[in-house]
Amino acid sequence: MPVALFSVYDKTGLTDFAAQLHRRGWTLVASSGTARTLEASGLPVLPVESLTGEPEMLDGRVKTLHPAIHAAILARDTEDDRRALADRGWQPIDLVVVNLYPFERVIADPEASLETIIENIDIGGVALLRAAAKNHARVTVLCDPEDYREALDPPDPPAFRLRMAQKAFARTAAYDAAIEAYFASRTQSPVPLRITAYPVYPLRYGENPHQQAVFYSPRPDGSPLGGELLQGKALSYNNLLDLDAAWRAATVFPEAAVVVVKHASPCGIATAPTVAQAVSLAIAGDPVSAFGSVIAANREVDAAFVEGLGDLFVECIIAPGFTLEARHLLERRKNARLIQMPEVTPPEEPEWRSIVGGWLWQTPDTADPSESSPWRVVTQREPDDVEMEALRFAWTAVRYVKSNAVLLARAEGGRCFTVGIGGGQPNRVDCVRLAGERAGGRASGAVLASDAFFPFPDGVEVAARLGVTAIVQPGGSVRDQAVIQAADRAGLAMVFTGVRHFRH
Repeated sequence: MPVALFSVYDKTGLTDFAAQLHRRGWTLVASSGTARTLEASGLPVLPVESLTGEPEMLDGRVKTLHPAIHAAILARDTEDDRRALADRGWQPIDLVVVNLYPFERVIADPEASLETIIENIDIGGVALLRAAAKNHARVTVLCDPEDYREALDPPDPPAFRLRMAQKAFARTAAYDAAIEAYFASRTQSPVPLRITAYPVYPLRYGENPHQQAVFYSPRPDGSPLGGELLQGKALSYNNLLDLDAAWRAATVFPEAAVVVVKHASPCGIATAPTVAQAVSLAIAGDPVSAFGSVIAANREVDAAFVEGLGDLFVECIIAPGFTLEARHLLERRKNARLIQMPEVTPPEEPEWRSIVGGWLWQTPDTADPSESSPWRVVTQREPDDVEMEALRFAWTAVRYVKSNAVLLARAEGGRCFTVGIGGGQPNRVDCVRLAGERAGGRASGAVLASDAFFPFPDGVEVAARLGVTAIVQPGGSVRDQAVIQAADRAGLAMVFTGVRHFRH
């Protein structure tokens, strides 16, 4: 008669699974809390101490850490191992069902005491998982209730045991990493990087056809960007980079916003009462670059939004939802991919980038830090209300443009939109010229945002010749006074923020 050992904190699906095993002739063995749950459902269950001959000790800290348990799990399917168990009167354990104390959940609670945290470090459960996973040639290990159904009748038992062993080792590795990180935080030590990532989305190629590429997720059931591909062919490496840039920019605005991205940098951004009103304004920011772009909207896409696209060829549209009518209209665009996102919040997780010989880590740049100084008007003329509305929009938008970033914007009737963007150049004055070329005549009367200070007056002088009326920039150059004087000579208003927003 096969033997199943249960010791679970999360009792989801426990009694149904155990009942089916019992009906199939399995002997059920369980630790105290799990045994009480099974007994309450009317199932016959042997307590762990019936195998060990020892009661649980130290308020349950020691239950399964005993040779009778671990030998029964680790015994191989050999004559010698079977004889060694028989000599002690022990029977092999064939199935180990264990999930761990919720350490990660407990440390996420700011009210959790140190004593509670320490007591939620599982010892016996980790040992059981590792022992069963090591002996997966004979023993099945289950650490996730989602696997109970398949475990009853796996189509290929050896392959299933191997897959469950890998899952168990992944779980204990992640668990230990969380514990290590917690103790590092308590001792103020640098937290080592421990990444478990799963290759969930193979890509046809990388940035270029001769490069191989795969999307990795921290979850085995993860998806690119955490969204759902509703329509269109598989996403590419470049699609994902563009979509990431567009979604990050769109979600930072509290208003309805649309962001158009090409080659990982925005070419048009707009806010309006609805995304249907914003989309045409965003496209108009640079209609040439918008061809073959990706577009992000931070509100549900409707039919009016689709109409606002006109006949523009779009690679991808990412949004929190699509109305049924919008889906029907977009079905005609066979090459347009649709990605539905579960949440409309700025990503808060740290950013990682690889460089030769290592990695870079930083917190995301989603807003000016709360401790930063308030905006300061440094010119003789102050911005009027319309200019200030446009400046605040431009300052939010410019942080998502590649440095050196310069952005021209306007505010009209409750709508804010870019008219020209220049970025990614080695010097700032060239970015001003580039933004002005993109804007053309719409530069006259626009405001300008610069992600970092102007090192010389020349950038302000070029902006003045374009017809720019107000500028927002961090300030902090040794030549700030000369830059301010250039703005005063041209009659421009200028605001210093005291905060820089480079994006390399």
